[in-house]
Amino acid sequence: MSEARSKFNPKRQIHPQPDQGDLDRWGKQVRYGGKPEHKRNPRDFNLNPPASPRPHKSCCDDAGDIDLRKATALLKAAFREGWISKNMRNGFPQNVWVVDSDTGIPFEAQLENAENGTYHGYPLTQKDPFRAVILRESRKTKKRNRA
Repeated sequence: MSEARSKFNPKRQIHPQPDQGDLDRWGKQVRYGGKPEHKRNPRDFNLNPPASPRPHKSCCDDAGDIDLRKATALLKAAFREGWISKNMRNGFPQNVWVVDSDTGIPFEAQLENAENGTYHGYPLTQKDPFRAVILRESRKTKKRNRA
């Protein structure tokens, strides 16, 4: 994974008690749009290759076989888990998080179009401190579900 980035948003926080009705509604509404900067093969997502690729962007392809179907499923799973940010834009959470149950890799999705609920996502890199937060939440959820 490309990990040249060294600054991360320290204000990210998981909403402590999101409304289940909102989570269900968002989970039905949201779409995965994608950003070509996060894809080795952006055309697989019907995206044009970036004119000026930015090497510091984390690449979804480094997290395994991620296609549009899988990216959409991960996005919807983030809403089922309830891992949404406290920050809202036009009625949608600014960020959502999920851990891929197949690989154990945590992802962050960011709202890219607040008018229609379109997100783009990327794996959280080893250097991102929020990665540990999401992995910890994932372990808590697994323990609760087993009990």
